[in-house]
Amino acid sequence: MTIREASAEWQGTLREGSGRLRLGSGVFEGAYSFPSRFENGPSTNPEELIAAAHAGCFSMALSAILGGEGHTPGSIHTIAKVHLGATAAGPTITRIELETEASVAGLAVDDFERLAQTAKAGCLVSRALSGVATITLKASLVGAAIDR
Repeated sequence: MTIREASAEWQGTLREGSGRLRLGSGVFEGAYSFPSRFENGPSTNPEELIAAAHAGCFSMALSAILGGEGHTPGSIHTIAKVHLGATAAGPTITRIELETEASVAGLAVDDFERLAQTAKAGCLVSRALSGVATITLKASLVGAAIDR
């Protein structure tokens, strides 16, 4: 079984304090704060890291599904937008929007959209985030798509 790790350190009060997030691999370490999380302040935040994880996981899942159908993608580019809103329970991730563009020669648009939806449903980060009320996907096939 694979185990991944990250750490966070926080100092001070919620609004005036600050912290640092660090990935266990050491490839990323960054500051975070109340303004970077709940306003538009500089630095990162947990939701941005969730967005990165979701975009990366979805792209790999789509590549695997395309490969399983005999299609090798030239490229897959995915953006994940994590919406942080207020609910009765407090601040909550209320929505995630995935937008992906892929270059896959010889694949029909409707087949691509079907496979992309399969990747969204099967991506392990999508499954881990199943408590999010809405996860949408906009999938665009670019390049040499075939029409049906």
